[in-house]
Amino acid sequence: MANFNWLLDGSIVGAYLLVTMVAGLMVRRYVGKVEDFLVAGREMNVYLGIASLAATEFGIVSCMYTAQNGYQYGFAGTVPGIVSFIAMLFVGWTGFCIKPLRDSGVMTIPELFEKKFGPRIRWAAGVVIVLGGLLNMGVFLRVGGQFLVLCCGIDNVHTGVEFIDKHKLELMMTVLLAGVSLYTILGGMLSVLVTDFLQFVVMSAGLIIITVLVLVNVGWDRLIDTVQSHYGTAGFNPFLNPKMGWEYVLFNVFLNTAAVLTWQTTVARVLAAKDTRTGRKVYTGTSFFFVCRFLIPAVWGIAALAMLPAGIDSLEAMPRFVSTFVPVGLMGLLVAAMLAADMSTDSSYMLTWASVIYNDILAPFRRGKPWSEKKGLFWNRTIVALIGLFLLFYGLWYPLKGDLWTYLGVTGTIYLASMSVLLISCCYWKRANNWGAAAAIICGACIPVGYLIFELLPATKDIAAKIGPYYSGIATYLTVGLAMVVGSLLKPQPKKS
Repeated sequence: MANFNWLLDGSIVGAYLLVTMVAGLMVRRYVGKVEDFLVAGREMNVYLGIASLAATEFGIVSCMYTAQNGYQYGFAGTVPGIVSFIAMLFVGWTGFCIKPLRDSGVMTIPELFEKKFGPRIRWAAGVVIVLGGLLNMGVFLRVGGQFLVLCCGIDNVHTGVEFIDKHKLELMMTVLLAGVSLYTILGGMLSVLVTDFLQFVVMSAGLIIITVLVLVNVGWDRLIDTVQSHYGTAGFNPFLNPKMGWEYVLFNVFLNTAAVLTWQTTVARVLAAKDTRTGRKVYTGTSFFFVCRFLIPAVWGIAALAMLPAGIDSLEAMPRFVSTFVPVGLMGLLVAAMLAADMSTDSSYMLTWASVIYNDILAPFRRGKPWSEKKGLFWNRTIVALIGLFLLFYGLWYPLKGDLWTYLGVTGTIYLASMSVLLISCCYWKRANNWGAAAAIICGACIPVGYLIFELLPATKDIAAKIGPYYSGIATYLTVGLAMVVGSLLKPQPKKS
């Protein structure tokens, strides 16, 4: 029986949602131009940027997959967070790629590519970014709804086996989407930044309080002993874990480094910053948060492993644990914190994919006669609404295979592999050209999409299982780099006059 009290905890959650919605809607009056809607007029300072980026990159889906990693792999499951921390600190400290990107004054990464590779590459880059981004985000609503249904105790009990009622899950997903969409459609990035700051405060308070409860009532020694008894040394060292190994670590090095450089929601904070120096400080200031983002929910997942009976679905273990572990009153804070995390993530993701669709995919339609600011705002808001509908329906029917983090890594690779190679080449390799860029985009999209299709088809799912997501991912990054080099070198150099 869940500890969520609909009067006390429900009032806490309701009050938080009301404050957030009012704050998000109040800034809509300041949105008069497309630039205001997409990059907040480029007026974001360091502290707002850190809070916004941290809030965006920690949602319910982040909490669920990192807790699942802790439940399945022990402390070894925090490897992606360590890699992200190192990559973000290095990029922020050196300005690698993000300095020339911000100095260019573009609103999206594909816009920069047009200057070196031409308009066709810009359009193709926009397509794969949106494809990978929407497939990646497609499970967010389902996972968020799944967490809330379990945490609030509104799942059903039938013949002694708990399961999530489909209609209640659909209702939760719809309510989540409606609230986020409303202020994102009206206020754009300005609403996102303002609400992210509020959500960062609530989210941080909830994470700290619940983690303290776990450490006091479960105990650090018991967490360590649980990992040791279930997984042995492999629960601390990913290289010794038979389900992870060097290929897991290497794939995450490629994946998280590419995400730091080109993940649209992350880069959006650099592009919305006042200047390059501010953008770099946002990266360095947020870098350590990525360790916490993986470690804190992993601890919750390990606590679930210690406290719950065996045989529970690994993705559902953490919300089932906290639903009975966290006392009444604090449950309201936990749910508000998770809603805060999820709303900031969903709003930022919807806005950034919309910005690419408007700025890059629809760019050819605006070349003849530039759209007015009013028309541009209308189409941006329409695109956000359409993305919301896609997320709702995709989340209802896609059957998630394997663990959640792996799915997100594979779908993210659809564009992270090619966009990271294109960005590095665009900034630092003079010989790079549109032949290499086109080859990189094609290879970067085909391999992970092919793997996802093979994984779903009965005739090829065994082949996909033998290859595995990590080898497939590593092959994608290496092939994309080779395609860029070979394609660029094959294109004839213009004759010098």
